[in-house]
Amino acid sequence: MEKKQELEVEVPEGVEVKIADSQVIVKNDSGQITKKFPSFHVDMKKRDNKIILSSKAGNRRVKSLMGTARGDLSNMIKGVTEGIIYKLKILYSHFPMNVKVQGQNVIIENFIGERYPRKSRILDGVKVEIRGQDITVSGIDKENVAQTAANLEQATRISKLDPRVFQDGIYIVEKDGKEIS
Repeated sequence: MEKKQELEVEVPEGVEVKIADSQVIVKNDSGQITKKFPSFHVDMKKRDNKIILSSKAGNRRVKSLMGTARGDLSNMIKGVTEGIIYKLKILYSHFPMNVKVQGQNVIIENFIGERYPRKSRILDGVKVEIRGQDITVSGIDKENVAQTAANLEQATRISKLDPRVFQDGIYIVEKDGKEIS
């Protein structure tokens, strides 16, 4: 016995959504995000000011795929309407660290006294601002903003030293308005 599953995503005014095959384009004045969704099991249709996700299969795997697609669509809509902002903090106690943006990279100099700078890549459509000890990573694509913030955090990961003593690094303190404790 097959149950038909349906989920809805609201599309606010001023946001244009196009669905072609398994590709979704979300546009607004602030920009455009394009994402390709796996086409099997989940069908997408636009009705009025809503996107309807439906499936004929009712198993757990398809339900989770539909939930993921709904979350991705919600993030795309939120990104073009409000934008996504991650905040990071530069912390050091042993050696003063110099952090600067250079093209599509963030250069981290004098990290725990190292001679050679460490680099972190900035993904497309992401803006990185450094003000003193605070770093703001912003953009409209949540995946790119989050990955850029993670790249910064990973670039200053310390191995082979006691983490209780060497707590130097760049750490995410706020993810899109939610503080990390």
